[in-house]
Amino acid sequence: MAHFPLWVRNMIKPRIIEATHIIMDGREARDYDAMMRRFRDLGWLVTGRIIQSGIRSGLALEIGPGPGYLGLEWLANTRGTRVCGVDISPGMIAFAEKNALEYQMKGRTRYVRGDAEKLPFEDSVFDALFSNYSLHEWSAPALIFKEIRRVLKKGGRFYISDFRRDIDPFSMSFMYQSTLPESMRPGLIESINASYTAEEMRGMLATAKFTACSVEANPLGMEITGEI
Repeated sequence: MAHFPLWVRNMIKPRIIEATHIIMDGREARDYDAMMRRFRDLGWLVTGRIIQSGIRSGLALEIGPGPGYLGLEWLANTRGTRVCGVDISPGMIAFAEKNALEYQMKGRTRYVRGDAEKLPFEDSVFDALFSNYSLHEWSAPALIFKEIRRVLKKGGRFYISDFRRDIDPFSMSFMYQSTLPESMRPGLIESINASYTAEEMRGMLATAKFTACSVEANPLGMEITGEI
């Protein structure tokens, strides 16, 4: 965090790793699906940002799709595209498959249970990759960035967005109050506390030798964009 003044660095709390690797099933999965469906209906998904980043065609891999709305909205706003989602939660995959049927996108989607630290795919398979709100859960980001490099084709673009730990109190309050059902709010706080700062991510990406990329902070989080 060398770019921050000393007084700002002293205000940023240390990262608190989430107590367990979250696998949502049952009621928790239903509540998460309801929350993300609401975000979709409010137009709060980052679909437009993904498209603006240059990801508009081909076969995309989504890491941590949850109930699938982000990828399904991307499919609905692009032509001739396909999405493969990899998620560690069977409950989330079940919702994603159900939602794909609702979108009439079964033929353009595939959901696989797996860990992003060892993606169950061959080398150079995907044209693009995106992920939203899962980076803070990655227990070994360096391994996953290595896997991203492996499975993307040369020139493949990626878009990763997440919370950031150093958001201001006003933004934190807005996100908290906007999170419904209320049962999701404790998890929101845990996720923000487990997230990285943009400066931390720049250092991590430099170590992983991701040079053709950028990390940009915004009021509610950060975006990582680039290409292989």
